[in-house]
Amino acid sequence: MAKLAGVSIATASKALNGQPQVRAETRARVVQAAEHLSFSPNTLAQGLITQRSGTVGLLTSDLEGRFSIPILMGAEDAFGSDQTSVFLCDARGDNVREKHHLRALLSRRVDGLIVVGARPDARPSLGRDLPVPVIYAYSPSDDPADLSLVTDNIGGGRLAVDHLIRHGRRRIAHITGDATYGAAQDRASGALARLADEGLALAGDQVWFGSWSEAWGRGATRMLLQRSPDIDAIFAGSDEIARGVLDVLHQSDLEVPSQVAVIGFDNWNILAANARPPLSTIDMNLEQLGRLAAQRLFAAIDGTLGSGVETVSCRLVTRESV
Repeated sequence: MAKLAGVSIATASKALNGQPQVRAETRARVVQAAEHLSFSPNTLAQGLITQRSGTVGLLTSDLEGRFSIPILMGAEDAFGSDQTSVFLCDARGDNVREKHHLRALLSRRVDGLIVVGARPDARPSLGRDLPVPVIYAYSPSDDPADLSLVTDNIGGGRLAVDHLIRHGRRRIAHITGDATYGAAQDRASGALARLADEGLALAGDQVWFGSWSEAWGRGATRMLLQRSPDIDAIFAGSDEIARGVLDVLHQSDLEVPSQVAVIGFDNWNILAANARPPLSTIDMNLEQLGRLAAQRLFAAIDGTLGSGVETVSCRLVTRESV
């Protein structure tokens, strides 16, 4: 290629790598020669020089999961913009499989790792002795020295109840999922804090913890209506629960939203958009979480790795149920 362009190999290399010392007409001649010969750089050789492979590992525990896929999509979008290749591995929640994938990724000399958990609770750290930087997304590391990116579930709970209050609702109940999930507790904490700001009590006198299912939404709503038939809004801790809530409100001849408003959480479009009426909900901004994880990994590869926990704010998606 250098011979065709009439320049030295060093000049051809500088031209292709955008070095400023090369004149514009020389650069154009080298590029034209490269196109004519269908030349592409040898990434292995480049890696030996830069000590980088141009690859990263995405290690997940729940590839089929509702929440991990948007995170991975956001990260891959950010990596693609930097022409970084991605090795994706699914540990399926198995520690032995995770260790196997970790060894395989490191053997391929990835430049860094993003670890995506299956649920938004702390997970064991991969340790501090790895040769590459690691970012934890959705599920934070249990080691505060690691950098973890999570959704602001407390803020999401506040946002949901604030939306109901701004629409004139005062007798607001909360039905949510498994009490062992930190996300369920955080969303409830945010909701209760926003109610307290207005001097309002929680309708039904308790947070209704249960399972992340439509069946629980139906069962809890029946019990709630028996205890507090005058409720005017329900904040559901997930869109699945909210669908069950809507079923019972319809069966009880309570109009949504004129008599009882309903808001969900997750913005699971197939559930929220197709609910009757379409469901207002809180979106966890998971693709943004993935993009931010990729950006933080880029910075870490360049030598700037933070620590602690960073949160990504939720956003409100309004539809007809409020």
